[in-house]
Amino acid sequence: MIRVNDDIILHDWELSEAFSRSSGPGGQNVNKVATAVELRFEAARSPALSQTVKARLKRLAGRKWTKDGAIIIRAEGTRSQARNREIAEERLVELIRRALVAPKRRIATKPTLGAKKRRLDAKTRRGQVKVLRGRIEED
Repeated sequence: MIRVNDDIILHDWELSEAFSRSSGPGGQNVNKVATAVELRFEAARSPALSQTVKARLKRLAGRKWTKDGAIIIRAEGTRSQARNREIAEERLVELIRRALVAPKRRIATKPTLGAKKRRLDAKTRRGQVKVLRGRIEED
C-alpha cells in the first residue's frame, strides 16, 4: 500500500513488482542477484484516480504507459533491491502528484497600443541602420 496524499492510497492489488538482474553497479554481485525492480501500476483500473487525473497521468508517463493502461517504472541504480524498490515507488508517487495538479488555463491577451508602437519604432530604427550600411554614391 502506497500513500500518495491524504486522499489517494494505492492498494496492493494495483501494484506488482518484478525483479531482474541489474546492469548498474555491483561487481560480481550483478551477475548473481536480481536487484533491478520493475514496478507495474494498473493506472487505468485504479479507483483512487479520477478520469481527468488518469488522462494527465497518461500524457506525463509517455512511453511508460502500456497499451493495457499500466505504468511501468524500472529502477536499477543501486546495489540494493530494497533501495531500488523505494526509488521506483518514489518515482511513481511523484508522477501521480504531478498529474494531480491541473494546468492553468491560458488566457489570450492582446499587446497594448504602446507595445505595438515600440515594436514598429524599433523595426524602423533597425531598418535605418541597415540602409546606412549600403554603398556610398560618389557625386
